[in-house]
Amino acid sequence: MRKVIPFLVALAAIVSLPLAAQPTQPAPNLARPLSPTEAVQSSSVQVPQQQGGGAPLTAADVNAWLDGMMPYALARGDIPGAVVVVVNNGQIVTQRGFGYANVAKRTPVDPRTTLFRPGSISKLFTWTAVMQLVEQGRLNLDADVNQYLDFRIPPYQGKPITLRNIMTHTAGFEEQVKDIIVTDPAKALPYETLLKRWTPHRVYAPGSTPAYSNYATSLAGYMVQRVSGEPFDQYVARHIFAPLGMSRSTFRQPLPPALRPLMAEGYTSGSDEPVGYEFVGPAPAGSLASTGEDMGRFMIAHLQNGAGLLQPRTAQLMHSTANLPIPGLNGMAYGFYQHNINGRRVIAHGGDTNAFHSDLHLFLDNGAGLYVSFNSRGKEGVTTSLRQALFEQFADRYFPARPSAQPTVDPQAARANAEKIAGTWGSSRRAFSSFVSIADLLGQTRITVGPDGTLNAPVAEVLGLRPFKWVPAGPMLWRDANGHEMLGAKVENGRATQLSINSIAPIMVFLPVPWYLDSTWLLPLLYASMAVLALTVIFWPTRALVRRRMSGTLALQGRDLKAYRWSRIAAGAILGVLIAWLIAVTLMFEDVSFGGAMDAILMLLGILSLVAFVGGFLVLLWYCFTAWRGKWRWPAKVWSVLLVIAAATVLHVAFAYKLIGFATNY
Repeated sequence: MRKVIPFLVALAAIVSLPLAAQPTQPAPNLARPLSPTEAVQSSSVQVPQQQGGGAPLTAADVNAWLDGMMPYALARGDIPGAVVVVVNNGQIVTQRGFGYANVAKRTPVDPRTTLFRPGSISKLFTWTAVMQLVEQGRLNLDADVNQYLDFRIPPYQGKPITLRNIMTHTAGFEEQVKDIIVTDPAKALPYETLLKRWTPHRVYAPGSTPAYSNYATSLAGYMVQRVSGEPFDQYVARHIFAPLGMSRSTFRQPLPPALRPLMAEGYTSGSDEPVGYEFVGPAPAGSLASTGEDMGRFMIAHLQNGAGLLQPRTAQLMHSTANLPIPGLNGMAYGFYQHNINGRRVIAHGGDTNAFHSDLHLFLDNGAGLYVSFNSRGKEGVTTSLRQALFEQFADRYFPARPSAQPTVDPQAARANAEKIAGTWGSSRRAFSSFVSIADLLGQTRITVGPDGTLNAPVAEVLGLRPFKWVPAGPMLWRDANGHEMLGAKVENGRATQLSINSIAPIMVFLPVPWYLDSTWLLPLLYASMAVLALTVIFWPTRALVRRRMSGTLALQGRDLKAYRWSRIAAGAILGVLIAWLIAVTLMFEDVSFGGAMDAILMLLGILSLVAFVGGFLVLLWYCFTAWRGKWRWPAKVWSVLLVIAAATVLHVAFAYKLIGFATNY
């Protein structure tokens, strides 16, 4: 699943080279079922064939390429195992297992029988199920989703959400991470329970802002369940797995007994112990377990215009552009997102759990597909870069770019464009109503313009990719001089309002950060404030020991002495609670399966934060007033002001990022 760990972790699986947006034909209205006549007319659509210009896409060539790359990559990255499947023209060209499904038992990966967890690639099955029911007239892409639910999704600014919003990740939900993945079966909850327990706040107008949402996808799965009258996992098994012969695939959690011996272990890295079977909370968004061979069957079905799953015109609609967030960059299809490269139309999806990391790409005009899954993130999260490299090398080897002239860009216009996006930007995919929002403060991106007009946009650091070197490529567009990636921005009324890079633009954008939350000044001030508080706490007993050794006394009495002592207690309390928050957030980002234990911790930290941050600020104000009213030395007076600033900074961060409160939903 695409997780929220600066995060957006995992949203950037692959990079691509954008060309001008291609004109699309008007999409058919699928709010009603197809008539028999329309079905016959639709069936005449031909499956696209491979275009020339690259190496022959044969088993011999693909295997030679993979053998030269995968064993070394797994060994160097400390990755236990992987599966790779390539399809072309309705056939599986090759399916390869590399490394081990179980390190301790030395069980090799078998692409026919070994189950991997493709994470959010599961969503493609949910969207396929949705489109089946749309095709039958049982779901409507543009209806208020509340008509399909037995609980209510509140409107935002008076507007409901639709399945079209959900399928393009523009429903406007904030991020939700609680119980997204657990490894203890006792903590695993039915996805219907999670849906109804808490609805994430809607923070964007529907259709306005891409913000990837596992909750929204799970909501779509629940609609499939309610409209069809079948449990979601059974619906997918009957209407998707069975028609395609995907006999070793399931959404069930835990696995059916017959499939359990086939499941690959998942690891943090090859040298670690297995993490255990991961129970995905929003199941329709990421609970699939499947073999490489079965995933090949699914790719072939979509490459053949939905053969066995959807009528051709339904598949064509599903694969067409539904939303184009940033002009000149990739758009969003219906559930798939575009990853166009080398002038080729590509739709794709990636997926990440804690242990498994996967990508699926379909070259629509070439009839080819690539699927890869690893059972570890590898050393330093190397699978992010490895997945990117596999996709780019596959495209460059078999579907290279046709020669074309680079656009001429006016240097002055390029500098003016760069200056429009200079500033601090934060991810649209973030939490707003809980402490998880602190990830935004730690994950903001500062974009600057160099003296020579070059653009410095270190978005690669946020997404875990290699550094990019941006050169102008058109109006509000830049390309990576050393690769396929593109960066672009949307401008409204002369101001840049959204920006993104090609590989994540369909599902996530960056938004301007308001000045009062800008990490450029807020983080340094917070670090300085922690230093002031820490020095105050450290020097209190240190100075007392020095006075005792030197037989000295503290030249304070009465109210002054009381203010001094309470100021030190307040500084210690503020610092201690802040450190406790940092530890809790760090542990949660490393393992989101705390469950009830985290609820208790949050309640305790909420109470302590109210006392320490608010009470401590008031105490330090009193201390500052006392110092300046009395005949204190100037160093003490200045330090009292620094303490007030430090406490005010922590209080501002606590209120802005919801560290004060008693909510246990996040």
